Amino acid sequence: MLNRRRLLSVLFAVLLCRCSFCFFAGAQDAAEALPVPVNAKAAVLVDVSTGQVLCAMREHERYSPASMTKIMPLLLIAEAVDNGSIHLNDPVTASAAAAAKGGSQIWLKEGETMTVDELLRAAAISSANDACEALGEYLAGSEEALVAMLNDRAAQLGMNDTNFENCTGLDDSTDTHLTSAYDVALMSVELLRHDFIQKYTTVWMDSLRGGKTELVNTNKLVRFYDGCTGLKTGTTDKAGCCVAASAKRGDTHLLAVIMGSPSSKERFEGAKALLNWGFAQYETVTPQFDGAALKPVAVNGGTEERITPQAPALAPVLLKKGEKEKLQFAISLSDSVQAPVEAGQKLGELRVCSGETVLATYPLTAPRRVEKLSFGEVMRRFLCSFPRSGAKTDRSGQETV
Repeated sequence: MLNRRRLLSVLFAVLLCRCSFCFFAGAQDAAEALPVPVNAKAAVLVDVSTGQVLCAMREHERYSPASMTKIMPLLLIAEAVDNGSIHLNDPVTASAAAAAKGGSQIWLKEGETMTVDELLRAAAISSANDACEALGEYLAGSEEALVAMLNDRAAQLGMNDTNFENCTGLDDSTDTHLTSAYDVALMSVELLRHDFIQKYTTVWMDSLRGGKTELVNTNKLVRFYDGCTGLKTGTTDKAGCCVAASAKRGDTHLLAVIMGSPSSKERFEGAKALLNWGFAQYETVTPQFDGAALKPVAVNGGTEERITPQAPALAPVLLKKGEKEKLQFAISLSDSVQAPVEAGQKLGELRVCSGETVLATYPLTAPRRVEKLSFGEVMRRFLCSFPRSGAKTDRSGQETV
């Protein structure tokens, strides 16, 4: 009996070691998707200009985002400011719901009034939950309407891994407030398209209420990482330590998302490692295309026989360092087009390539309208093609008098 128990114990120990080995081997295999060590549940590095994913680990796994949630209400506010539906100096009165928010806050009192600008500073710099709630209610009308707006905008951006239950990311009783590193990157890139938001996300220290309320940025990279442009941290028991960290050097703008690190230090170290790798490996280049390379396109039945297409301004592209010399252009044009030709009508395509890879495609368009020949003009041209009566022609075929 004793030997049997000892045998079972040995077998159990072997099985336990085997399972432990498999677990850590699996974790190591997943981590190898990243070029640098990152201690987190999920991570992704993207190029802000193009949205291109440069490296990732479990980027579509769904986790609690903590205060990175605030990126979406900040995006809605930024869009509303830029389209003129709200203004930075608009007064906002705090509701009872906003004043009751816990966690990081500026201790709003029910009925207290601050401007959109002041509440943006509080939400973006010190991650104030009460300020974010007040802004969201001002925009949407109620907390319920705001959550609907958050989820609608997420769907529009293609954030298929996301479900918002609130605008703060505070741990609630529900376990359905979830998103992924990839989706956090999507909304972060969209927020960074609103340049004025960086006036808030890059501030290290500020104050409100005449200096009585101090604001300190929860993102330490703002102070210590060269070129940091933001963006948002998040920390709760459920989410662990998270950060969406963006930085720009030269024309290259990168964003690293870290979810579920065991400590604040490790989330920042992971973000820095990804950003450092990205800046070392890639550069942003704006292709220079010479429009003189475009040939005219024949216009059938038009007031002009030919029209030379135009190319739009070319957007920057992200290249691995050393590949700039491989940039080339491929042009395809219609042989002819029938009049009338509308201004902006597509006449062909321009492809920006690096080797065999197509980086971008642009339409080549008509710079102006070309009218269709009227019947009278056709007849006039037809008659003018014959020598006038009594006129003589020289050897070149030109009329003489």
